[in-house]
Amino acid sequence: MKSFTNNNGTFYNGDCISGAVTHIPDNSIDLIITDPPYGINGDKLQKHYNRNEEFVIEGYVEIPQTEYADFSLKWITQAERVLKPGGSIYIVSGYTNLIDILNALRQTDLKEINHIIWKYNFGVFTRQKYISSHYHILFYEKPGGRRTFNLESRFGLVEKTEEGRSHNNADREDVWIINREYKPGQIKNKNELPMKLLTKMIQYSSNEGDLVGDFFLGGFSTAKVAIGLNRRVIGFEISEAMYDAKIIEMEKIIPGQLISNLRSPSIKEIKNLGQSWTEEDYVKLTKRFTSLNANGKNKKQIIAELGEEFGRGHWAIEKALKKSDIKFVKKSKAGKLTDFLEK
Repeated sequence: MKSFTNNNGTFYNGDCISGAVTHIPDNSIDLIITDPPYGINGDKLQKHYNRNEEFVIEGYVEIPQTEYADFSLKWITQAERVLKPGGSIYIVSGYTNLIDILNALRQTDLKEINHIIWKYNFGVFTRQKYISSHYHILFYEKPGGRRTFNLESRFGLVEKTEEGRSHNNADREDVWIINREYKPGQIKNKNELPMKLLTKMIQYSSNEGDLVGDFFLGGFSTAKVAIGLNRRVIGFEISEAMYDAKIIEMEKIIPGQLISNLRSPSIKEIKNLGQSWTEEDYVKLTKRFTSLNANGKNKKQIIAELGEEFGRGHWAIEKALKKSDIKFVKKSKAGKLTDFLEK
């Protein structure tokens, strides 16, 4: 099997199933991100998309639908084997053969974390049905270790939009709206994942120096972004034409070259984040709440002050107040006290 090693990566030109058996030891990969063939005659996609195929490399290897279930089980079994305990895997899939991938996953010990929907622009035009403009991203982990999930790698928990909404919460919702990339005049694979999508998965689910695997390198997009974010990479591409074309590009990728382009999240340390409340904490919370409420402060102000004093996040304070059966009261225009915080 032809191979190439350079710039934090080792890449093989060959079948990922037999290749993984030969070249990747058990429990060695921190994160797998992969976009397997969709089993929808991908070698004839130009008949469905209105695009210039002049720069699309020939030799795309498709999997017949009749073989897709068995194929999925074989490569996913290998992915499970090579993942470290606590390692994560993201599988990008269309809906046509999604059931085969899900069935294969259910025959392993991999555990589902999220089923993400990736909404993209410009779906395939249709006349007698709705236009498909999304892919599925199956996010699973291998049990037995602590899974990496960098909660504030992109947005700090304290960061808010102009409307007061949490940037962090919005970024971690399970519907991702990310446009596909168009690369006119560039040599490319039939279907390539956009840099923004790959960056997001790599930031949340790995750290610098981790080993990222891709069983279906295609246009080497995962490898380029991973190395650009200072991760190590190992992967397979069965098409010799694609492999030969993209290996030339990989020689130019500098480890860490994308890190300077990442935004710096605003992170504020919350000293008691995730810590259990004691009975003494609840007593102190009740006293402080009563005092602040009596001084005429509104709910938002009170929760913010209590968060600072107790080293807790907004929702931790909210839950503790409800558990303590504390009610916020405010004066109405008529001067009467009105309950504001529901039990």
